[in-house]
Amino acid sequence: MSIKFVALDSETVRRLQNGGVDAYGNEPVRLVSDGGGIPCRHCLRPVAEGDHYLALAFSPFAKRQPYAETGPIFVHADPCDRAPDSGEPASMFIFGGQYILRGYRDDDWIHYEVAEIVPADRIAEKADEMLKRNDVSYVHMRSSRYNCYQCRIERA
Repeated sequence: MSIKFVALDSETVRRLQNGGVDAYGNEPVRLVSDGGGIPCRHCLRPVAEGDHYLALAFSPFAKRQPYAETGPIFVHADPCDRAPDSGEPASMFIFGGQYILRGYRDDDWIHYEVAEIVPADRIAEKADEMLKRNDVSYVHMRSSRYNCYQCRIERA
């Protein structure tokens, strides 16, 4: 099976970069990167030291429901190119240690039998395995330490 890693869409990110509010109705906080561990969810590259970024609340779900989590993410404050959909995780994820891969059903609810903490070098393999199940619609990748949303993984 083929899979694809999907970054945040440009329309959402441009709205935020142009003063739009986050999932809680707040204006994103503009900060300066110290060069350590600031992953942009749009270009899927780290924010370089000295570059501005936005910290904001984000929910990767279209509608509110019990499993529609909201949490902090980062995006470049200035426009950046969206990472193309890819069958392999972005290189910035290779250095992240471990990640949570969590399967979701068609109704956007967590599929409790399809969740695992995996090492960075097994992300694609495990996501592919999860998406082979007929009862899994998509997978979210999250940081294992803070549970922050990283990207969505879908069938290609």
